[in-house]
Amino acid sequence: MQPQNALLSATGTTIFTVMSALATEHGAINLGQGFPDYDGPEDVIDAAAAALRDGRNQYPPMAGVPELRQAVAAHNRRFYGLEVDPMAEVIVTSGATEAITACLMAVLNPGDECVLIEPLYDTYLPVVKLLGAIPRLVRLTPPDWALPRAELAAAFGPRTKAILLNSPMNPTGKVFDAEELEFIAGLVRLHDAYAICDEVYEHLIFDGTRHVPLMTLPGMRERSMRVGSAGKTFSLTGWKIGYITCDRGLAANVAKAHQNLTFTTPPNLQRGVAVGLAKDDAYFEGLSTHLQAKRDLLAAGLAALGFGVLETKGSYFITADFRPLGFTGDDVAFCRALTMEAKVTAIPVTAFYASAEAPNHYARFAFCKNEALLSEALARIGRWIAASRAVA
Repeated sequence: MQPQNALLSATGTTIFTVMSALATEHGAINLGQGFPDYDGPEDVIDAAAAALRDGRNQYPPMAGVPELRQAVAAHNRRFYGLEVDPMAEVIVTSGATEAITACLMAVLNPGDECVLIEPLYDTYLPVVKLLGAIPRLVRLTPPDWALPRAELAAAFGPRTKAILLNSPMNPTGKVFDAEELEFIAGLVRLHDAYAICDEVYEHLIFDGTRHVPLMTLPGMRERSMRVGSAGKTFSLTGWKIGYITCDRGLAANVAKAHQNLTFTTPPNLQRGVAVGLAKDDAYFEGLSTHLQAKRDLLAAGLAALGFGVLETKGSYFITADFRPLGFTGDDVAFCRALTMEAKVTAIPVTAFYASAEAPNHYARFAFCKNEALLSEALARIGRWIAASRAVA
């Protein structure tokens, strides 16, 4: 038979699927994949359930139901001072992964270059390559994940069409600060490029850190495509509702990409999310507060067990260095052993790198779980470490 698509054939099964399957096989607590083990707000769920019974279950408008597009525009104004036309500058997608893909499709041609920052979410690179574009990788280095400005500037050139920026960042927990954002914006403006901004963790930020969308910086409104996620903001990851905010000059192509990917998104779920985005400030503040407490519980517990715990300013995740435990294998071996022997699952951080010689002594743990589960996970890891030392 004729060969199939070479890139997809060469792409392995996502690490999240692999590790989640291993967790199920061994009865492990899954701190690998970033999904909560609790449900989202009742009023949001109730609104979506009621919308199933209101007689509007046929195709919704391709770019999203008016209620949600208006709610996204209001959310932009409320939190970031962005004035957005909901009917011309907001597009609803079936999840943020689709949103990111649609944004890349909207601007990249074969041969264009796209700047990507490692470590990166594992769908970024395959999509860029599937579009025939050329990735230019820039690496952040632990433990502080500082932006390497000279390397980033060198990655931009005459063929640069876009940068894909993730802040707050998965897996590092980094939130890019004002100076870093201005440096990035300056490069985008200088090279007449676009910015696809993966901001799905925009409300999951800690220690008084402030999330600043790149789109709010001077000269960036017409160049930026800002991606949000109801799954992350409302702990409803299975709903797969994403939304893109972009200038009307970009929106037409983004909408065409969406049309050819999924066309529409379930209308009842959209109406539920519209209710969620209108929730009062206490909800959004509480989201950060509750997650920060979970972060602190897991971080303190891992540190007490001997891990080197890196700072996390946002997202669902903690990165931890397991070398102080005396484990001599790489991160894949560590995460497999942790899953099969300790019955706790984490993700090897090398899964978020595309280029060679990535740091291979870090594991990513998700803390978006109930406190009792996090405590049990820490207890299991503690027993495993103690048993390993006893054998040694």
